[in-house]
Amino acid sequence: MNFIPLAIPDVILIEPKIYGDSRGYFYEAYREDEFKKNGILARFIQDNQSRSARGVLRGLHFQTAPKAQGKLIRVIRGEIFDVAVDIRRGSKTYGDFVTENLSGDNKKMLYVPEGFAHGFCTLEDDTEVFYKCTDVYSREHERGVRWNDPALAIPWPKLNGEYTLSPKDQKYPSLKDLSSALSF
Repeated sequence: MNFIPLAIPDVILIEPKIYGDSRGYFYEAYREDEFKKNGILARFIQDNQSRSARGVLRGLHFQTAPKAQGKLIRVIRGEIFDVAVDIRRGSKTYGDFVTENLSGDNKKMLYVPEGFAHGFCTLEDDTEVFYKCTDVYSREHERGVRWNDPALAIPWPKLNGEYTLSPKDQKYPSLKDLSSALSF
């Protein structure tokens, strides 16, 4: 596996080694010793999977302490535009974000540690996203940042038509309005 720190070094792009032949392919999607050797000491305790139509936008989600979650995201089928926003108060990169296109074809994964809001937009129909989490889901600690916060200016992909968001995702506050409630 190749571990590549992004513009915010705590967010890491992982490129697995793909072994393919006429039968198909094989790769190791997660191997604890390799992750630890490359500075990812997270212990994953919950797996999630979603399937979405093209244009579905999920996020920007996070959980507050003591139930903050780090995530390891990969796409099984389809493609997403993936976003991680640094919401750690006092961080040199607070309010900055990184983006990556993850797909079932490129098999890249993104490690997003605790202290980041995470979201994605699906670029193809029937996109399946699988992610490992470092803590269990907690409704009590669930929060979000408005996906289209003008202060963040995330360059979401231009798609024909509107994005499809959940009612909850449509109501999240801006980062500025949320910052006093952050526990990172």
